[in-house]
Amino acid sequence: MNIKIASRNSALALWQTYHIRDLLEARGHSVEIITMKTKGDVILDTPLAKIGGKGLFTKELENAMLDGRADIAVHSLKDVPTTFPDGLKLACVCSREDINDAMLSMNFKCFDELPNGARVGTTSLRRRMQLLALRPDLEIISLRGNVNSRIAKLKDGEFDAIILAMAGINRLDLSKEVNYVSVLNTIAAMGQGALGIEAVDRADILEAIEFLNDEKSVIETTIERAFVHRLNGGCQAPIGVSARLDGDKIFVRAILGTPDGKEILKDERVFNKAEYKEAGEILADEFINQGAKELLAKAEQIASQIWAIK
Repeated sequence: MNIKIASRNSALALWQTYHIRDLLEARGHSVEIITMKTKGDVILDTPLAKIGGKGLFTKELENAMLDGRADIAVHSLKDVPTTFPDGLKLACVCSREDINDAMLSMNFKCFDELPNGARVGTTSLRRRMQLLALRPDLEIISLRGNVNSRIAKLKDGEFDAIILAMAGINRLDLSKEVNYVSVLNTIAAMGQGALGIEAVDRADILEAIEFLNDEKSVIETTIERAFVHRLNGGCQAPIGVSARLDGDKIFVRAILGTPDGKEILKDERVFNKAEYKEAGEILADEFINQGAKELLAKAEQIASQIWAIK
């Protein structure tokens, strides 16, 4: 059948879309690609958390599906809200890339080598929180734009280091662009490293793409997304959660707190594989009992103060 894919037109988004196109064509389907910019692509001078709202990188793609211009959209799953408009659904989660955050630098081999007061580029409140918890001396500076423009700023000396997802670095072969890439021991965002296929809720489309599902990735990201959904945290909230399926056990790490890194809730749990549909909510409820929702409300206040002085 002919399948129309809605895609952002950034280098990483197109890599992801072409990857899915190739898999679909190998199954005998024909594919059309419709590219567009999203709100998150257009507004580049403002941190995502300050823009607010959900679906900064997905809404325009969803509109294309809802009005019949597209059948599916390929997303970085970490950018996908946990709720969907009527008529659309998260149809597939593909096999996962490296889920880690990484530090890129021209002069420093690893995080521990960063000098006092080093300028580190990231707009993610989750990354900011964890980096400042480890190193309160760092100057964390908002960094927006596509991956190439971010690396250009690093090379121009605007930053001592920048933080990106390892998945994007691998997919676009970016390690050759800088002198040093080192994996960080941070807890990733929900769904990081996975591609999510959002689709119109139509039986023929869902059947055609079902083969793209990867059981391990589905189980892990179901837990991560349920955890964030229960906490009512958006894609930009300072929440990290990482589930890892190993045999019949699932190891889950989670963290949330204030963007200045001064107040943090962090925990680890092991669940049986059979519990994966409930595990995210179970862990979230434990965090809520420890004051997670109040801490996230405080985090939102602190974030608005941070962006107000930028």
